[in-house]
Amino acid sequence: MRERLNTWIESRTASNFIIGVILFNAVLLGMETSPEIMALYGPTILFLDSVCLGIFIIEISLKIIGRGTGFFRSGWNLFDFAVVAIALVPAVQGLSVLRALRILRVLRVISVAPSLRRVVEGFVTALPGMGSVFLLMTIIFYIGSVIATKLFGSDFPQWFGSLPSSAYSLFQIMTLESWSMGIVRPVMEVYPYAWMFFIPFILATTFAVVNLLVGLIVNSMQDAHNAEEVERTDLYREDVMRKLDAIEKQLAEKSRQ
Repeated sequence: MRERLNTWIESRTASNFIIGVILFNAVLLGMETSPEIMALYGPTILFLDSVCLGIFIIEISLKIIGRGTGFFRSGWNLFDFAVVAIALVPAVQGLSVLRALRILRVLRVISVAPSLRRVVEGFVTALPGMGSVFLLMTIIFYIGSVIATKLFGSDFPQWFGSLPSSAYSLFQIMTLESWSMGIVRPVMEVYPYAWMFFIPFILATTFAVVNLLVGLIVNSMQDAHNAEEVERTDLYREDVMRKLDAIEKQLAEKSRQ
């Protein structure tokens, strides 16, 4: 019974149905943010949202019945369970904000899209290496913030008056968001040689350190893709070997007869 239930839950039909409900529920949650739509169709939207939540509860219950304790060994299952549990929290006082987290269930689409799954796996795998890059970025930002506060803080306190404001301004410069006309050129009107600080900072952060992060993620994605290919090849090889063994047994039985 459990095996048949688990097989049905894992079937493409059931998975596509659940994904459809997830996307439909995401649309409903987006519609709930519009006062005009809620004024016209509020009761219907809330009813359909409750129906979707009921389907999610049934799905989780069937998975727990079909898989038993194995259900809690999957990270995606734990994520689904947590999201459904949050949706059941009564909407009272500050806890009502937790119900908005139901939209996170859309992330389940990643589990059925191999390309998206590789992106997530690559990002997660790259996190340990990214820690060193973030540490390097923090050191560069700290040094740059101290220098910028010392040099430009007195004349431009709105940007470089303190260490936190300098760090935020440098972050804006790193993203190249209005960095020239918004910050650097006004500073250069007072300090003509300020470019000698800002240009090396941009080269070190925007074009060097950030690209290190991209490189780590790309390498991790490639490793995840290679691992998936190896696993697929191993499964295919095992399937072929099982078929060959079955054929050999059949031939052996026929020869005995």
